[in-house]
This record gives sequence, structure tokens and C-alpha cells, in this order.
Amino acid sequence: MSRDFTHNHLTEFRSGFVAILGAPNAGKSTLLNRFLGEKISITSKKPQTTRNRILGILHRDNAQIVFLDTPGVHHSKKPLNVRIVDVALSAIADADLILFLVDASRPDPKAEAIILKRLQDQAKPVLLILNKIDLVKKSILLKQIESWSEAYPFAAIVPVSAAKGTMLTALLSEMESRLMPGPPFFPKDSITDVSLRFLSGEIIREKTFRLTGQEIPYSVAVTVDQFLEKKGGKRISITATIHVERDSQKGIVIGRSGSKLKQIGEAARKSIERLTAARVYLKLFVRVQKNWSSDTKALRKFGY
Repeated sequence: MSRDFTHNHLTEFRSGFVAILGAPNAGKSTLLNRFLGEKISITSKKPQTTRNRILGILHRDNAQIVFLDTPGVHHSKKPLNVRIVDVALSAIADADLILFLVDASRPDPKAEAIILKRLQDQAKPVLLILNKIDLVKKSILLKQIESWSEAYPFAAIVPVSAAKGTMLTALLSEMESRLMPGPPFFPKDSITDVSLRFLSGEIIREKTFRLTGQEIPYSVAVTVDQFLEKKGGKRISITATIHVERDSQKGIVIGRSGSKLKQIGEAARKSIERLTAARVYLKLFVRVQKNWSSDTKALRKFGY
């Protein structure tokens, strides 16, 4: 499946779209953020943190790699989750190269089977990335490599640790060698095609996930109601609403005397300030929208 290029071709500039697919919590967003050196995709230990396709742009000396970070693929009948999985698998059609990311320390056979089945229908090169190798014994890893190489004709199998940065240089070389020669798609200074407004909403959602423990399931959506840049972008004023499905969840997000909401707001503000290099004023509200994750109209409103 790998393409053969002559030595002369390797000095040409290359570009292409690379889809990152995997089960929830395989480490897709961590890998993308590590490549870019910037946090554009939100992460938490809870599955389904990423719900949209995030585009990240990596500029190399001889290549531009445009990543499509996708939500975790899993089996579900819930309307929100069905949409999330559709978003993930649709990236295959838009990519020139596919990274199939597997958590080597905690495989997810059901989710992996869904992805493998979809990969059978296409002929693009697929790199299997065995992630979190720092958590696995070498003997187990070797067995996994053997088993996977029998399951699908991967262009290459690359063991990595996205969190530690292990083997990522080798992975980049593998990707670069399989992209076609061509000009860059995006200007040199761009790292994503999504707006700061969108990223701010994602950061607020991430902080809500991280700071509410297990009590809050994935019944959280965030809308950025106002995003105003002042003083030439040196100050940003943001008003956002955290939407939950039940009154009990609203109480958890707000916390005693508003303490939890204040904690979420401070953590989000600091992250947005790091991202924008601006002074950020952030005002948060919490609103109950009953069963929004099962309501088609509400899903559309929240961008799913």
C-alpha cells in the first residue's frame, strides 16, 4: 500500500490531509497537540471529549501535514453519539493518509472492529499507531504488532507514546514519505482552521469535564454567546453558557455558593489567555436544556 518515490522526489515539498481515527481515549487529541506544540484539541480522561472534527496544521521544512482529529469511534444508538461517530468515519473520505490509533495498554476491540470494517472499503494508505507503549510490556507489544499485521495490510505499524513524545519523529517521517508532492494548503502562520471563538467554547467544555469529576456525564454543551476583541486583540471579552440536561447537573456545575463555576471559569480563562496571548474577561452562565443530547433540533443548535 505504500507508495514508492525516487530519492529526487523526497526533496520535493509534500502536502496532504491526514485523518486520525481511533476509539475513545486512544490519545488522538494528545497526539495532535504534541505534533503542533499548541493545544487546539481538548483532552480529558473521559471518553467522547472531542465531538467535532478539529483541523490542525503542521508546518515542516519539506511538508505541510493537515491533520483531521476526529471524535472517538464507538458503538452507540444515542442520537448524539451516532452523529459523533459519523463525523469521525467521514474523515476517511477527506484524507490522503489515515492514522489508525490504538491504545496498546487498553485495547477496545468493539470500536477497533468498527474502524477496521470501514477501512476495508478504501484503498488509501493506513498507518497503525500503537499508542501508550510506555504502559505496556515489550512482549505484549510484539504480540499486538503480530496480530495487527495479520488483521489488515497496514502501510506501516509504528509504536509510540504521544504523552511522552516517544517515536514521534519516526512517525512523522513515515507520514511525510507517503504524502504526494504538492504545494501547501494553508499559510505558514496558521495552525488550525477553527476560530478562537470555537476554541474558547471547547476549552470551557474541557474544564467543565475535568473539574466536575464523574457526576457530570456527557450532557454538557457550551455556546459562546459573545466574543469581543478589544484594543487590537489585546483584550477579549467572552460570555458563554454551559448547557446541561437536568437541574441536578446544574447544581453540580455551579457548586456551593458558585464555587465550582468560579473554578471552571478561572481555569478556562487562563487557558484561553495562553492560547490568545490576550487579557481575557470571561462570564459563564449555566442553563438546563432538558434531554438536549436526544433532541435533533438542540443537536443542530449546538453544532452536532
